Amino acid sequence: MRELYWFQHDLRLQDNSALLEHASASELLLVYCWPDAPPWCNLKGMGGQRERFLRESLQSLRDELRAFGQDLLVCFEAPEQVLPRLVRQFRIERVGTALSPGYHERRARETLFHALQVPLQLHSGNTLFKERDLPFESGALPGQFTPFRERVEPRLAPQVVARPDTLPPPPAGVNFVPLEKAELPPHTALPLRGGAVEGQRRLQQWVFERQGIAQYKLTRNCLDPLDGSSTLSPWLANGCLSVREVAAAVIDYQQRIERNESTRWLLFELLWREFFHWRARGDDVSLFRAGGPRRRLTRCTFEPRNFARWCQGDTNFSLVNALMHQLVATGWMSNRGRQIAASCLVNEFGIDWRYGAAFFEKHLLDYDVASNYGNWQYLAGVGADPRGGRHFNQAKQAAEHDPDQLFTLKWDGVRPQQPEYVTDAADWPI
Repeated sequence: MRELYWFQHDLRLQDNSALLEHASASELLLVYCWPDAPPWCNLKGMGGQRERFLRESLQSLRDELRAFGQDLLVCFEAPEQVLPRLVRQFRIERVGTALSPGYHERRARETLFHALQVPLQLHSGNTLFKERDLPFESGALPGQFTPFRERVEPRLAPQVVARPDTLPPPPAGVNFVPLEKAELPPHTALPLRGGAVEGQRRLQQWVFERQGIAQYKLTRNCLDPLDGSSTLSPWLANGCLSVREVAAAVIDYQQRIERNESTRWLLFELLWREFFHWRARGDDVSLFRAGGPRRRLTRCTFEPRNFARWCQGDTNFSLVNALMHQLVATGWMSNRGRQIAASCLVNEFGIDWRYGAAFFEKHLLDYDVASNYGNWQYLAGVGADPRGGRHFNQAKQAAEHDPDQLFTLKWDGVRPQQPEYVTDAADWPI
């Protein structure tokens, strides 16, 4: 059969069982559709570093594919538009893709089911478990993380499949246009390059060579990424690494070198990612509602000046400013930093959490719809947090995580103090 495989968040050959399902075709067209989310919360498009990392990831995949006599067709149209046209043009008989969570992703698949006029085969996505292996009935996923973890953790035994030995050639006449390079280089504070080769290198380096995993629980709250974080999440988000590969490496380290609270904590973080994935699949459009799936509305407003100050890192909270400057410059913010910055927007400024989630979506190298929006809902108290949200004391967080202001000064966090509100001559807020 002549087939088409649609890459989404699985930009790799290693441990890509979905791609292997199509490796026996007579001809195989490999396609990626550039993400173009609709305008959302006054924002649109990608930040420079996120776009750069994605372009590098695509180029790395193309380089790997060329060793098999293959290539990747990168299209800058919506999949609902371009895939039916390619199916007709190259007489494709079957289309395959790996499942991704998200409301827009689901709507695109539904449209394609009717528009392709050939079978659309859906494969398991970049998760630790396949849906059939979860110990829950359909629609009975726990609403909180702890009961989810307690049920699935004993079943964690990741199986990694090898990369394909061969791939069928593409159909004749495909115009594989070179991919333009990104305008920005990586920031010197976080010189991460996209692609599966770089992801594999970082995984081996951090787990086995430097053994940073041995102290992960102690260092994970460091604000600078290379001081303690694994920094594996950008490759996981783009699918350059599979989550099963990461979990298998951690378990291998536990069996051959050492098992401690830090190694268990990284698996714990991977299970959080898993939980948010399956929650997003079930929550669907509720993932983007102000009140979450339970319609739990909280008081909020939209004061454009305060939102702009938060985005630009020009608030009266120096550590938050530094974190926002770091995010825009590098495409990264630590987990602790994300909680501090999010709490500032939601609790100090009283702004709808979705505006912050959209800003993170624009800039994060490791943007993942389920983890990003799930974590924002959690902090805002409309998601999976049974305690109803988190309000961080900004002064306490700065004292604990940047007591000497080294991080704050490095990222120009100290800004002139501003009044909370600015009014015009008639005393109206502006």
